[in-house]
Amino acid sequence: MKTKVSAVIITYNEAGNLVRTLSQLYWCDEIIVVDSYSTDDTVAICRYYGCKIFHRSFKGHAEQKQFAIGKAVNDWILCIDADEYLTPRLVEELANELEDTGEYAGYTIPRNLVFRGKEFKYGSESYRYHLKLFSRKWSILKKGTGKEPIEVIGQVKKLTKTIQHNGYRNIHQFLSKLHVNSDSRINLALNKKKMEPHALIFALIPFHFIKYYIINRNFLNGINGFYWSVLCAFRQFTEYVKLQDIREMRSDDNDCIINLILSKTPEENSIFLTPMTAEHLN
Repeated sequence: MKTKVSAVIITYNEAGNLVRTLSQLYWCDEIIVVDSYSTDDTVAICRYYGCKIFHRSFKGHAEQKQFAIGKAVNDWILCIDADEYLTPRLVEELANELEDTGEYAGYTIPRNLVFRGKEFKYGSESYRYHLKLFSRKWSILKKGTGKEPIEVIGQVKKLTKTIQHNGYRNIHQFLSKLHVNSDSRINLALNKKKMEPHALIFALIPFHFIKYYIINRNFLNGINGFYWSVLCAFRQFTEYVKLQDIREMRSDDNDCIINLILSKTPEENSIFLTPMTAEHLN
């Protein structure tokens, strides 16, 4: 390709995904990996594929990705997650685009969820566009705690071929991520003064199941679409109850403890929390 591209990835115990992910980055001029001290074969796999590896404690998705971008040598950056896989058709499309980027400052790519080995082609998790490829000359670093660290100032083109998001290989992995992924959404909800009524809990699960399964058309994804809708409704229910628990714990005596807990990562909390406190929060 005429345009040189640096791929950047952040990792923590991603051995189950990395072979498939890295094997599709053969066309990149370099692969930057920022690893948060993985305990599985993540680093060994990255070395096999010739990645440039940096070790850094996890400080949030945006900050970690910004650090990785800072280590790249090329202007064009492909920023993907360790559980995202570029399909061969997408690689072909990228090759054609990168022959001459013209006036474009970046490219958004549609992403499809892969759940229990099934690619979802319907639902809210399908064909969602994400800024994955961009020029540093026309981009700025975003502030905040979101997962996307870059904002492009310039014209952005939408590509047609998809990235596959293999974030949930099975139900066990979904449940293991449930607690960690809900923290940021709970932090945002805590800033709202309004307290939702307890009666809402009775309608919460059926409402969200209908939303995911019927309105978002996950019924077209077969039995896995049904499983996904049930789990997403359960996730909404869990976040609501966790939020209620934290709000009820808040008082003048324990505000400082709650704020300290919410400011830490899940890994830090596992050390910081006493068994009794952890039981109340989880």
